[in-house]
Amino acid sequence: MSFGYRVLGFGVGASGPAVYEVQSLVIAGGGGGGYSYGGGGGAGGYRNSYASETSGGGGSSESALEVETGTQYTVTVGAGGAGTCSTTAAGKGIDSVFGTVESEGGGGGGSYTASNPHGFDGGSGGGGGTSYPGNGGDGTANQGYDGGSAASSGGAGGGGGAGAVGGNQPFEYGGGDGGTGVASSITGSSVTRAGGGGGGAYYILHYNRGLGGAGGGGQGGTYTPAGPDHGTANTGSGGGGCAYSSAYGVGNGGSGVVILRIPTASYSGTTTGSPSASTDGADTILVYNSSGSYTA
Repeated sequence: MSFGYRVLGFGVGASGPAVYEVQSLVIAGGGGGGYSYGGGGGAGGYRNSYASETSGGGGSSESALEVETGTQYTVTVGAGGAGTCSTTAAGKGIDSVFGTVESEGGGGGGSYTASNPHGFDGGSGGGGGTSYPGNGGDGTANQGYDGGSAASSGGAGGGGGAGAVGGNQPFEYGGGDGGTGVASSITGSSVTRAGGGGGGAYYILHYNRGLGGAGGGGQGGTYTPAGPDHGTANTGSGGGGCAYSSAYGVGNGGSGVVILRIPTASYSGTTTGSPSASTDGADTILVYNSSGSYTA
């Protein structure tokens, strides 16, 4: 009599293909900054299963994904949301995906409009826009934090980051700072990603604009003009809030990233999307800056 089984690691069990675990860091695209002293964009959702490191929003490390040999797993790297310096709403970041692991795009920042004063919900929430007042958007549990709020004219809240809430508007005509990101050593060295965008500010002194959160958040814009800055590409960071009009630029969210850490003994070498490959100890690391796939 024989009994079916599955082997974690090598070989093929009597009932099917071998399986092994892949650790991953999946970060979605960051949200765009809002219009006219607008709120900073929220960072993209941050989900981590490497070495007991935390996920965003204070979440614990997740379980590694169990993969089957010969099966292709989709990798989607979400684009950043579009910043705005018009009455249209700031764009939400696009979700990033590895197999069944999905991170939600960051929320766009609120604007100086009656229709879009509040930051939008997302992986991390967008900052609230000026004057109405504008409340910060909500982050997603175990992915990111809420955006900061605005309570008076001429300034806005900062976007939420993976590691902290966005700053509230600190004073009239001032922009709140973006929330900080989270550091991971999944590639073999510590890198901070997924910072929130800084809130835009009216007043001509540059220091009144919100700072971008550590990890790539874009700094908010001012009336002079100065900025706003985009979120850094492939960090999932939020864009800075717009100062006043399109003449001063917009703060787009940064694109996301998907990083896989695979036991080299099990690594198939079969990918699409041209990820960069390196090794660290007994593992192979794939960094996807654009969408593709991995066949286990």
